[in-house]
Amino acid sequence: MIETDDLERLSQTVDAAVASLPVDACVQPVDGRAKRLLIADMDSTIISCECLDELADYAGVKAEIAEVTERAMRGELAFEPALRARVARLRGLPLSALQRCYDERVRLNPGARTLIRTMAAHGARCVLVSGGFEFFTRRVADLAGFHDNRGNTLIDDGERLTGEVGDPILGREAKLDALKTEVAALGVGLDQTIAIGDGANDLAMIMAAGLGVAYRAKPVVAAQARARIDHADLTALLYFQGYRRDAFTTI
Repeated sequence: MIETDDLERLSQTVDAAVASLPVDACVQPVDGRAKRLLIADMDSTIISCECLDELADYAGVKAEIAEVTERAMRGELAFEPALRARVARLRGLPLSALQRCYDERVRLNPGARTLIRTMAAHGARCVLVSGGFEFFTRRVADLAGFHDNRGNTLIDDGERLTGEVGDPILGREAKLDALKTEVAALGVGLDQTIAIGDGANDLAMIMAAGLGVAYRAKPVVAAQARARIDHADLTALLYFQGYRRDAFTTI
């Protein structure tokens, strides 16, 4: 069996060897690399956009909101107050803008559907856990094939957003709690899990999972995750787990 220190040295050697190439590599033991649980972030991970930034565009305040989003995802701002401040700027936005945003702006990242449906077909549980909003997580989860989803709630008065978000806010610790809750329910160990995300609020679950993966991630996440996807699409997670191409499915 390869010891942890040996695995780390081997990983560093491989990373150095492919550093100048458009290659994503993940060094790990063969045994146990096919995981039983996937916990995934949504915005800029499973989908290509940040839904809050896109909603802000419909409200005419995208530039200022996107700047705050970027700083929060880099870990420069505390997630909860940054989320409340951004949502407050959406006050008065018609509810119709949410569906319009989903229809016009939300797209799965390449490989997302294949990743989720292949893991599900082989008995793994897949859960979407987002600091974004359940209006979008429900729809994205259904589109990609997740078993369940969690997200924050935008408060409305029946016609327009009030500029408030429901409590408790799902942020960094709540994502970690979701991982632990799912592990307990499945009766598996953390070593049998994958967590993937791109921002600072994903870091706790990424560090706790058996395989934590940074996807096109902010520097604070990329520096600490066990594995990174910087070049390939999301099917790289399947290859990391030992799936062959002929085992992939989108059904």
